[in-house]
Amino acid sequence: MKIYPINQNYLFAKAYKNGIRVSSRSLTLYALKNKASGGGRIAPGGERVNRLGISASKKIGGAVERNRAKRVVREAYRQIDGEYALKKGWLIVVSARTPATVLKMQEVRRDLKYCLFKAELIDGGRPERGSGAENTPSL
Repeated sequence: MKIYPINQNYLFAKAYKNGIRVSSRSLTLYALKNKASGGGRIAPGGERVNRLGISASKKIGGAVERNRAKRVVREAYRQIDGEYALKKGWLIVVSARTPATVLKMQEVRRDLKYCLFKAELIDGGRPERGSGAENTPSL
């Protein structure tokens, strides 16, 4: 599944200013309806898509740590997008925090899934209660 990136700085700024904000231990998620941003990006097939932007500031470490955090968040989003029915037509900006550089991808995935549920971007409500560890938020 293709991830459509956010490349324009003004879209990041609008998501930060006007979007829904949900935080967890390893990341902060900002979500803004794409129509509200003035972007209105539609995929070549004509369907609405989500656009993903990932930011990692210098506060979390050097270039190696920042790039690792972005890779881990991108892969976690790709897995969640394939597993759950995400609502379409949103700008999603994920800001990585310091723990994202050292946590395993499964832990970052759990935090991202928690943030997406809290922002109500996953259709179908909450998943079934499994082992408990996967569904508990880590704050």
